Amino acid sequence: MRLARRSTIAALSLALPLSLAACGNSGSDTAASSSSSSMPSSSSSSSSSSSSSSSDDMMAKPFGAGCSAVPADGKGSFSGMATDPVATAASNNPVLSTLVTAVGEAGLGETLNSAKDITVFAPSNDAFKAVPKATMDAAMKDPKGLLTKVLTNHVVEGRLTPDQLAGDHKTLGGGTITVSGSGESFKVGEANVICGNVQTANATVYIIDGVLLPK
Repeated sequence: MRLARRSTIAALSLALPLSLAACGNSGSDTAASSSSSSMPSSSSSSSSSSSSSSSDDMMAKPFGAGCSAVPADGKGSFSGMATDPVATAASNNPVLSTLVTAVGEAGLGETLNSAKDITVFAPSNDAFKAVPKATMDAAMKDPKGLLTKVLTNHVVEGRLTPDQLAGDHKTLGGGTITVSGSGESFKVGEANVICGNVQTANATVYIIDGVLLPK
């Protein structure tokens, strides 16, 4: 009898640790499986983040065939212009030298530099060359009147991103300009945007190939 009882106790002693070990492993496997299934897919998250970053980069970059005429470095480059207020930034860009001269004649430099969050449709030098000489002479002879009206007809409140550009916009000169197009192709009235989404410290600039003369 004693021998049989001892054999039974020994068998139970061996069986108990084995069953506890089995339970322990089952719990670990369940937890690991649960943890694995609840974790988000790292590749999916990474892909979404990458797509968002790529979209943001596209929105932040200047676009247009005319951008190649902007200096690659220095104060007149895109990165250089981004650190200065708009009138100062334009004065460092050789593509906009005629506009800068006109702004100076009208005494609008400080007004533009101190403005908060504006969009400027900036005619290139070639755009001014296309304006009839009589019209340009008349504007330059009346800097506080006609010239100021022409220049403020190129400025609207708010920093318009490319996806906000199409539509009618009230100008600081009291008129309305109409922008049509999408993506990287826009027209402002009859003028084309040749280099868009250029950033300065206080403005977004769209360089255009025509002067927006008020009616």
